[in-house]
Amino acid sequence: MARPLRFRYAPGRWTDDTVRTEVFEPLDANLGATSRRPWFKPPEGYDARRFDVDNGDTALFCWNDGGYWLGNTETPETLWRTDKYGFDEVPEGVADWAERELRAELHEQSPWLAEYPHLSWFFLPVFLSKDGRWTTREFFAEHEAGFPDADRDEVLAFYESVLAEGVLDDDRETMASKLGTSEHLDLTRMAATMGEFNTAKLLVDAGYGVEPEIEVTTGHSIDFKARSEAGEQPLVEVTRPLPPNRRAAGTPGAAVRDTAKTKTDANGQLAAHAGGVVLFVDCSSFPDDDWAAVANGRPDVGHRPAVVYRMRPDGEVSGYTKGSVPLELDSVLD
Repeated sequence: MARPLRFRYAPGRWTDDTVRTEVFEPLDANLGATSRRPWFKPPEGYDARRFDVDNGDTALFCWNDGGYWLGNTETPETLWRTDKYGFDEVPEGVADWAERELRAELHEQSPWLAEYPHLSWFFLPVFLSKDGRWTTREFFAEHEAGFPDADRDEVLAFYESVLAEGVLDDDRETMASKLGTSEHLDLTRMAATMGEFNTAKLLVDAGYGVEPEIEVTTGHSIDFKARSEAGEQPLVEVTRPLPPNRRAAGTPGAAVRDTAKTKTDANGQLAAHAGGVVLFVDCSSFPDDDWAAVANGRPDVGHRPAVVYRMRPDGEVSGYTKGSVPLELDSVLD
């Protein structure tokens, strides 16, 4: 599976001639490409080129004393052994310029995203990735990001509001990359990823700060640390069950229990933590009838403390808890 978009940095002296012979001509010879001036003004102190590849790929290159390459296409051999950097690891002007170029391309190809600038920016590394640029967009456009019986624009507006709060901005590369960059549309994995965003929203709305991907001594990573103003920092792990209509057999309650079991059995992430981690079971993929069965039956999930909830794109959240949950959720959980 290809990674999300990252820059390659090539030190040394670059000129128009070396860019043409070492970057553009190999790309053109292998795939067919056109070298153009960029759509937007290059970063201060840099020259830049945009390469439009015949198969629809795109690459950007800017240079002064060193060169920065960013593309969802074949990398020229000259750049193979160069170091890779995230958007927050390169000069700010370089990152801003590249993001303007790519957002413009994204909105030209998928104009339905133009009304949602923060969502476009946040998921840009996967929306324009080599292999996942169409599947990740399809997940939002045609599968409503995992919400059943929902309107696409309502869902997009919901996640725009979630991301625009900025609490996950510093962890954009980590969180966006979880959506995946595969040519295969994996609805289960993608919906599970959005369960983490849903849980983050629930925690933030309850007044907690969130820090993702917490490494623990067992060698696992726990999804979040929830920080309170009082200094408490409980750990939170998220799981998202498939709705019963996408399972071979079973009831809504069984779907919840079986999915939670993957986290709590002898080989699961929570096995060595006893009650030290709060398990959030996100049932946002459940249609109304299936969620009603879970909410009324309140099945155990094999771990305490636990929060079982369902979120809708209008922001409504309902659910229940099991055990002594070290989080104050009364203000957000109906």
